[in-house]
Amino acid sequence: MAKYTRGEFLGFGAALAGAFTLGRRPAVAQTASQAPATSSAGVEPDVIVVNGAVYTSDSALPRAEAFAVRNGRFTAVGSSNDIRNLATRRTQVIDAQRMTITPGFVDAHCHPSGVEELYGVNTNLRTVREIQAAIKKKADATPAGFWVTGFQFDDTKLDRPLTRKDLDEATTEHPVSVAHRGGHTNFYNSKAFELAGITAQTPDPSDGRFFKENGELNGRVAENARNVFARVGKRESFTPEQRRDRARNGMRHMSQLFNACGLTSVHNAGTNADHIQAYEDCRKQGELTHRAYMMIRAPQVLAAFKTANVFTGFGDEWIRVGGAKFVADGSASERTMRMSTPYVGTNDYGILTMTQEQLHEAVDDAHSHGFQVGVHANGDVTIDMVLKAYERALQKWPDPDRRHRIEHCTLMNPDLIRRIKASGVIPTPFWTYVYYHGEKWKEYGDDKVSWMFAHRSFLDAGIRVPGASDYNPGPFEPLMAIQSMVTRTDYKGRVWGANQKVTVDQALTIGTINGAYASSEEQLKGSITAGKLADFVFLEKDPHAVAPDQIMDIKVNRTIVGGKTVYPRTNS
Repeated sequence: MAKYTRGEFLGFGAALAGAFTLGRRPAVAQTASQAPATSSAGVEPDVIVVNGAVYTSDSALPRAEAFAVRNGRFTAVGSSNDIRNLATRRTQVIDAQRMTITPGFVDAHCHPSGVEELYGVNTNLRTVREIQAAIKKKADATPAGFWVTGFQFDDTKLDRPLTRKDLDEATTEHPVSVAHRGGHTNFYNSKAFELAGITAQTPDPSDGRFFKENGELNGRVAENARNVFARVGKRESFTPEQRRDRARNGMRHMSQLFNACGLTSVHNAGTNADHIQAYEDCRKQGELTHRAYMMIRAPQVLAAFKTANVFTGFGDEWIRVGGAKFVADGSASERTMRMSTPYVGTNDYGILTMTQEQLHEAVDDAHSHGFQVGVHANGDVTIDMVLKAYERALQKWPDPDRRHRIEHCTLMNPDLIRRIKASGVIPTPFWTYVYYHGEKWKEYGDDKVSWMFAHRSFLDAGIRVPGASDYNPGPFEPLMAIQSMVTRTDYKGRVWGANQKVTVDQALTIGTINGAYASSEEQLKGSITAGKLADFVFLEKDPHAVAPDQIMDIKVNRTIVGGKTVYPRTNS
């Protein structure tokens, strides 16, 4: 048996990497209902892991010491002694030295592309002057009249508010757009407004807003009011080959980032044609190292799938067609979500981006074509509208296990929770937002925050709530998410909605098996259970054993997907 000191275990590469490089197709494996330490039909395991602190996320066997893997699947889970008895002379045996092992984490709502991360202008900066410098640098290398765009901007983490005039100081020869990381507001310079024909007298559309200060445009534009800017100015163009290469490079980059923090499955909540191609290109090159559940937002892709009778569930264990995705209101982090009461100190109730009739039409169409539906709805008003659409569709075409979703599902109340439970709907609240975006919650007030990101209330109601980052808007690191849900404390130590705290065990459940449930894949992954895909993570410390405010500092030692080490990356 391979024996390592604890220090050697934390640092070794080739031994464990070599053990988990199983590339064969999965064999028929033991089902979850069988005895945990019985191997599949007497088949010897390729590798066993013993002497671990294993948190399985399987309610039938929540804790274990060891497990066996063959052909990328768990074949047995149980005590070290029982699992050792399954090994032959050919079996690789790993002594975990009491390391903590969890199932691979699942992010149930994310926007992975990686293109902006690799090629864009990062404006996730902390001063206006730094943003101006980044925009000017790009403008100096860009022909006049072409757009200069920044991404990942965060208004409440800046030294002062960003304005149209600030962007004018960076360039007046280029239209400029700085996108908020939340994805629902952008900041534009005067050139952009000029090209779009927008003035201080331009009325707001019903589904967007041009923000003003002292009667003048201040540069901030929200929701669908931004659409006018997409039709003006010149933009950098790429050949189909360049576009495809950029998409593939970006997705490879995101796979590596996900694996480094323990993510093994990610639900893409805005999939378009470029993403689908990138997933396949990466898979062919052996570069896709996280499992993708594709929620389709691009109308042309959704239309093509409907024409071809492709719907939710098509695909395999790596790339699967998920739900149809729609957006019905604004953002929590940008303070544009539609609520029944206004933001603190204002008469602003937020913005709707779909009407009730539009929701009925979209949900009816997707539901009747076999799709799970996921509608972005943050505010209580919008959530009520989405539930009405789901309730209507389920009455017209009953399907008790369709598992329609409410993406973000931020502001709750008891009646909404009751209806979510009754309809079998899956809420996907943000799981890193309390920690990362804490300074924003004062604009909602304590009463609202006690019903926001309501993981505890969902669990208490028997709702299998998953975890969701919404990256870019929120960081995707699962250990930050666990700390955020357990402590409800932000990065400055302020507590928001302490009544919604969950335990570490509950947070692990949210981040693993509940994520698999949200994509109807709980029989395939999400727990360390015989018969399921061997996706798991080694952590250098036990989240139960450290101070709650130090959980996010725990290092991921190793990430395994389908029995293959994907982090750290090695040449073996």
